[in-house]
Amino acid sequence: MNVTMDAPAIHAATLDTAVPLVQTVGIIGAGQMGTGIAHVCALAGLNVHLSDVKSDALAKAMDAMGRNMDRQVNRGTISAEDKLLGLSHVETSTDFAAFDDCDLVIEAATEKEEVKHAIFRALTPHLKPSCLIASNTSSISITRLGAATDRPEKFIGMHFMNPVPVMKLVEVIRGIATDEPTFQAVQALAVRLAKITAVSEDFPAFIVNRILVPMINEAVYALYEGVGSVAAIDTSMKLGANHPMGPLELADFIGLDTCLSIMQVLYEGLSDSKYRPCPLLVKYVEAGWLGRKTNRGFYDYTQTPPRPTR
Repeated sequence: MNVTMDAPAIHAATLDTAVPLVQTVGIIGAGQMGTGIAHVCALAGLNVHLSDVKSDALAKAMDAMGRNMDRQVNRGTISAEDKLLGLSHVETSTDFAAFDDCDLVIEAATEKEEVKHAIFRALTPHLKPSCLIASNTSSISITRLGAATDRPEKFIGMHFMNPVPVMKLVEVIRGIATDEPTFQAVQALAVRLAKITAVSEDFPAFIVNRILVPMINEAVYALYEGVGSVAAIDTSMKLGANHPMGPLELADFIGLDTCLSIMQVLYEGLSDSKYRPCPLLVKYVEAGWLGRKTNRGFYDYTQTPPRPTR
């Protein structure tokens, strides 16, 4: 099932070219997103090369994959044999040279454009000419990222949702140079991963975060202006709008630094004051209170249950 947006953007299309088959996937970044992408790729029978600059991050990623697969075994969604076979498909490395046989490399590094550009500069010399590149960016221009590589026609956005093994959606974003075989290859890969795709045009923050993160930013403004407390805002949206998680709790789950980065991309890219990041969100990030990953954000996670910090 695909949800496609009609828009006047022009895409390079070479329909007479065969669609590349993706069998071996490289993943850059062993954080929560990269680990989740490796997890679903491995269970789908793909060969996975997972890379990170820190070897301890790779060890933690393999441990997290094992624990998450154990949960799936306990729920009966996969077998113990599936888990063992899946993990056997994953190799880890701190060196991009391990990507020389990849059909596709998915970048899942931090949401900073300069970091991604540096990664692509270091990566591309190690890739075979036919290798596709996808970015898991949640907001940054795919056209601009692709232009920083040696293969913009083989570059595409493939934005997974968090947590990847649970969430069904993948946003697929073509840059202006992305060719049709690359697009079709990524669509086919998403089907193999049992995901549903929504095709977005290459505008700041795409579809999900264009709608979601400004809502979170508005919730932070409501807190900043004293409209309600953390608990009142989250309770109101959970019980009043039937959201499974309040917006401030969700911000902590996403990461306040990521939320701020997306708001900055929207504000700078669309030049509209309605996307101005809330000063309180900026202060939390400056303090290093980034949410669950630092045990403190709008909630203090060193306590059970987590206690609101305002």
